[in-house]
Amino acid sequence: MTDYGHDLLFGAFVTPTVEPVMHAVDLAVTADQAGLDLVTFQDHPYQSRFHDTWTLISYVASRTRQIHISGNVINLPLRQPAVLARSVASLDLLSGGRVELGIGAGGFWDAIEAMSGRRLSPGQSIDALEEAIEIIREIWDADKVGGVRVKGKYYQVNGSKRGPAPAHKVGIWVGAYKPRILRMTGRAADGWLPSLAYLPGGASDLAEMNQYIDEGATAAGRNPSDIRRLLNIGGQFTQNRRSFLSGTPQQWAEDLAELTLTYGISGFILAADDAPTIQLFASEVAPATREIVNAARVRSR
Repeated sequence: MTDYGHDLLFGAFVTPTVEPVMHAVDLAVTADQAGLDLVTFQDHPYQSRFHDTWTLISYVASRTRQIHISGNVINLPLRQPAVLARSVASLDLLSGGRVELGIGAGGFWDAIEAMSGRRLSPGQSIDALEEAIEIIREIWDADKVGGVRVKGKYYQVNGSKRGPAPAHKVGIWVGAYKPRILRMTGRAADGWLPSLAYLPGGASDLAEMNQYIDEGATAAGRNPSDIRRLLNIGGQFTQNRRSFLSGTPQQWAEDLAELTLTYGISGFILAADDAPTIQLFASEVAPATREIVNAARVRSR
């Protein structure tokens, strides 16, 4: 059992398609009204059939009231980190503390380069992401004396003014799968945000991946439990159980509770592009999962 003890979060992962124009916004409003904690959007700036994710997030913040909002995950190679830091802090202030920063090192390098981004190797992109996280944190540290100075290999900031500080402690959540970037997540980030569908061995891969994060955290003098583990998920609601995350809402809750209690996952973000699925996830799966997890935690004390 590996339960890092965080309160559970439940969210939606919405595709930011341009057609129909307001579809992604309407689903975000549905998620907000349904009581979900988080709504997220993938960020592929080179994809012409998607809204620009940062523009969409900003608009969604103005149309919602309680739900937190994030990219899933923001494409760093096409988002300059010092400017991104100010964008996040500004929107967090304007929204009353409802913005999180899911961020990734990049991956579709032909498309990134076509949009004037810099092509990096996988190892270089991880180093660049770690530099960017340092810059973002320094920009947000508005009370620290002196300007921001980070002399990285990929990003250099030479005396930039600090601030604004976000309205709340924004979570920096890294989309990561390989050992090197997982260790970096443990060293530098606040959370981990992979997709279950991309794990070759399914949920069982989470144990080994957690270990790499824990190693990185420990080597940096951090407590591994400080790094929240989130997970993008998908599945089907059916009248009878068919398989993992294919069954009734109660069976979904049992599956998700197992992921929490066995692998420490404390944030579940459902890929869904229709309102009824989002509403069912919020009204039945989320409370049932919390009930199972809370009962198990009480028993283990």
